[in-house]
This record gives sequence, structure tokens and C-alpha cells, in this order.
Amino acid sequence: MERIVYQDIIKWSKNKERKPLILNGARQVGKTWLLKELAKKEYAKTAYFVCRKNPLLKEVFTQDFNIDRILRSLRALSNVDITPEDTLIILDEVQDIPEAIEALKYFYQEAPTYHIAVAGSLLGVSLHKDVSFPVGKVDEINVYPLNFKEFLLAKGEIEAFKLLQNKDFTTTNLIHDKYIELLRQYYYVGGMPEVVNTFLETKNIECTYKVQRNLIAEYEEDMVKYADDADKPRIRECFESIPTQLAKDNKKFQFSIVRKGGRASQYIGSIQWLEDAGIAKKCYNTQITELPLEGNSIKDCFKLYTTDIGLLVAMLDYGTQADILKGNLLGYKGAIFENLMADFLCKSGQKLYYFQKESGLELDFLVRYNGECVALEVKAKSGKTKSLKTALKNKNVYHLNNAIKLGQYNVGREEEILTIPLYMGFLIKDRLTDLIVPDIDLTLLDRICSVQDT
Repeated sequence: MERIVYQDIIKWSKNKERKPLILNGARQVGKTWLLKELAKKEYAKTAYFVCRKNPLLKEVFTQDFNIDRILRSLRALSNVDITPEDTLIILDEVQDIPEAIEALKYFYQEAPTYHIAVAGSLLGVSLHKDVSFPVGKVDEINVYPLNFKEFLLAKGEIEAFKLLQNKDFTTTNLIHDKYIELLRQYYYVGGMPEVVNTFLETKNIECTYKVQRNLIAEYEEDMVKYADDADKPRIRECFESIPTQLAKDNKKFQFSIVRKGGRASQYIGSIQWLEDAGIAKKCYNTQITELPLEGNSIKDCFKLYTTDIGLLVAMLDYGTQADILKGNLLGYKGAIFENLMADFLCKSGQKLYYFQKESGLELDFLVRYNGECVALEVKAKSGKTKSLKTALKNKNVYHLNNAIKLGQYNVGREEEILTIPLYMGFLIKDRLTDLIVPDIDLTLLDRICSVQDT
């Protein structure tokens, strides 16, 4: 299975200035597989440790941070002659020994020639309040479930992907129906590697659904195991309310829907826990439709999406997967399509923003694209985009020059609105690779200073 993030991990291993590596990501997104693949292909030796339920390993890291002692202990426990440069040390499920995360600081300072990488879920700083997180002393790479591109490659649809990547719209329009079917498969399967593998191997909806439900059960077990006692029931309540929240016309997250009389002060920590776990992502309302989006965001006004579309679908009624393949989702399709777009944006590392006024004007998403603020409208079916057209018409108020409408369309344009099929949504991301910062001529500064001194 091809993972795009693997190239980033290889670059880390070959970087002479590398620091200890932390792979962040939700449970079961493929972190362990990526590190084992790296070890197999790029290193002569591997010292692999599982931190979960490993009292001997815990003792190694809780005594002190003497790196020579830690290395001797790791050699003994693994029966591997750990040497610099040619051995990859892997600490898996590292959230169970938070002291091992703190120890990375000392690997960086005292043993920089050793290659050490850790993987874990729930690595949000708030999780380990009594442990010093090694800020600035580690390299971090975020791992997400498979995106739509990786899903196509996993299915062997290489040419279909190339056509999208190369923006060969003439050809993609001809096979539009094929892409629609591939997208349907993606939004009921999602991108969790085990789920994708089960789907590809069995082609069986029932088997795929069982794997998804088992994964959800594992997430709920983590809520019980790792959360503070007071938060445990609240986290689950927030998580289970996501499908209902997205079913509303106004998809703003409402705590009163989680529980009657619920307040932000009771649940905001639970929402943060779901974000730290990589399960859900907040989409913030903005004060204005201008860059910078983060600077203009309203922190107490947000929608909440699952980071993987398959997770949302698996939380719905039994049989929803079959309904999706038949095209029988009716009113809930809008919620699924919106979460699908959130899935695309999340997996490309983007934060989520939208815009809504009390008057009712709402723009589904706002993104930085080609260096400007662009509105995205996601449509489950053909229909009017009143809010979008109003915003574009009143440029003195909303400052929007362009917008993108996504749905079951072919590529086209309606004045300032670009229409594209939803299966091309993963291509929407800003690129700064062509921006070259010129060298600064400091000699001029020197001359100015010398004049001032005289």
C-alpha cells in the first residue's frame, strides 16, 4: 500500500540534521507499518519495542534520563547491537510510557547519531501534564488515514488518478460516472488502512462494516483508559452526537444537543480530547471572509467533523453503506458530502474554516487557495447557491473574488464560480513551492550604519 507520507519519513532518515522523530496520528492510521517499512528498507538493524503493557521497558525510562544506561538496557531487552547510523530504534504505543517521550530530548542532546523514532496516538501535550514535552528537540510528522489519492492507488486505479492529478479535464469528463462510483466507495470505506484492506480483499460491505465498528470500539476504549474520570462520559457523548450535529440545517456544534442543558464549560475539554486523539476536527466560523483565516476565526463557534469520512458513515444506521452504493441517502447526503470535503482538507494538513452570519448567509468552507481567500460550496444535488452569489456580488463587504462549487458536476465555470466534481476536492490546496525569497543585500545596511556612525 503506497503512503504519500512515507517519502517524508525517508527524508527524515537521510537528513544529517535530523532530530528524534515523533509520528503523530489517530489509532490504526498506519504509523507502525510506516516505521517498520522504513526499518526494513533503509536500515541494517531494527530494535523494535512495544510500550503498552511492558513493565520492563517502563522501568528503563522512569529511572532517569541517562542515555548510556538507556541504550545499554535497550540492547539487552531487544538482543540487538544498537549502533549509530545503521540501527533504527522504534518505540511503539509510546503514549503508555510518556517518560520515553521526554527522554527524546536527551537523545537529541547526548546521542544525536542514533536514529530513534516513536509512534503513538493521543500524544497531545495536554495528555501528559506531568511530563515535559521535548519542544524543539524532536521532528514531528503527522500521519492521517488514506486520502482519496491513496485510495485510488490502493485499488490499482493508477491511470484514473493520473488523469485527476494532471487535470486532464477533457478525459475525466468522459469517465465522470466511473469517478462518481469510486468516490462512493471511498466515502463509505474511508481511509483507515485495515478497513481499506478488508474492502479490497473481500469486496464485502458486511466485513468492512465490522472492521469499522471494531475500530470505533477501540476509540471508545481509549476514551475510558486515557481521559480524566470526569471527562470520560462527556467525550463519548460528544463523539456520538457528531452525526446528529451534522444533520441539522445549522451545523454549528450545539452543546444542548449533546445533553439537554449542556454548556460549553462542561464539554469543551471533551472536544479538545477528540481533536488530540485525531478522531474529530473543529471547523471554525470566521468574523470576516479575509486572510488570515486563523486570525479571524471565532474560537467558541465551530462545526465538528470526523477526520475520516468512513468513521462518520460507520456511526450511522446499519445498512447505510449499502444505501450509499445505491444512491439512497436522501437528506443526509449533504452532511456526508460536507464531511467528505472536511476529510479532503484535513488529510492535506489544512485547518477548517467556514463563514456564517446571523442573517443566514453561510459559506460551507473558506480556504487559502492561490494566495487568496476562496469560498467552497459543497452541494449534494444541483441547486441554487444564494449565499455564494450574494458574497461574490458584494465584494466591498466580503472581499471574495473567486469561489469553487463542488458536487456531481463536470468541470465548468459560472462567472466567478468554478464548478468541479466532488472527487476533485482533494486537489484544493495552496502551494508556496514556486515562491522564491530573494537574497537580502546586507552591504547596503552596512553602508547605512557606517554613515549613521559618522
